[in-house]
Amino acid sequence: MANQQGEIEISNLSLHLGQGQQKFQALHQVNMHIRPGEFVCLLGPSGCGKSTLLGALAGHLEFSSGELTVDAEAISAPHPDRGLVFQHHTLFPWKSVIENVAFGLKMKGIAQSERLKQAQQMINLVGLKGFENKFPAELSGGMQQRVEIARVLVNQPKVLLMDEPFGALDAQTRIRMQQLLLEIWQDIQTTVLFITHDIDEALFLADRVLIMSHRPGRIIEEISLNFPRPRDIDIVTTAEFTQLKKHCMHALQREILEDMSRLNPLGIPKKVASEG
Repeated sequence: MANQQGEIEISNLSLHLGQGQQKFQALHQVNMHIRPGEFVCLLGPSGCGKSTLLGALAGHLEFSSGELTVDAEAISAPHPDRGLVFQHHTLFPWKSVIENVAFGLKMKGIAQSERLKQAQQMINLVGLKGFENKFPAELSGGMQQRVEIARVLVNQPKVLLMDEPFGALDAQTRIRMQQLLLEIWQDIQTTVLFITHDIDEALFLADRVLIMSHRPGRIIEEISLNFPRPRDIDIVTTAEFTQLKKHCMHALQREILEDMSRLNPLGIPKKVASEG
């Protein structure tokens, strides 16, 4: 059954980072609505605030103004309902695969037999049956990320927040992980907000792609994708895919050029340079 929870609403969200003279605005009046069970990818130039936005959604960063809710409940702190997956895994190296996956359930006080049962189900779901007793160091990078995803999903989050989770993988492993993620998502239908700098990845995975401006970040464009699901990797060779990729490249290039125009040749913001 499709998950009917996980509706994200962001209204006029602004956020500052740093202290004193180092303080700067990372996000400026960001507005976003993500429907329950929707898969949305966030694209933007480096340093535009994509990860900062994800950090605010996770409850790790305090925002300056605006509203941020999941299922109409304001976000004020981290919660297992919002699972977070990073580019590099955060597995416990001294714990086995099944112990890593079951760890969150242990923190909830779930009995050992039940948490091991649920952990095994997730391990099977991510295609790691037979590796339950292996340790992270014995696994490939792609397998480590599968364990990381299983560890987050075992808590049955309403929202899955993914910060370039496949960015450190080689090209072939990355494609396999993208396909696996779509298979899992189509099975559990949790809401996904996925950050990537890879246009192909965004267009292959998402229902919608949101493009962010240079810092301070804001949403400047939304692209709805009508490729059928389940998706085949062959869509990346279609004329429609190529045209959308070109459009995204031009949008990002404009943002990069605008950002560069604000800097002097030394890379210092012109306003700061003139004040010096």
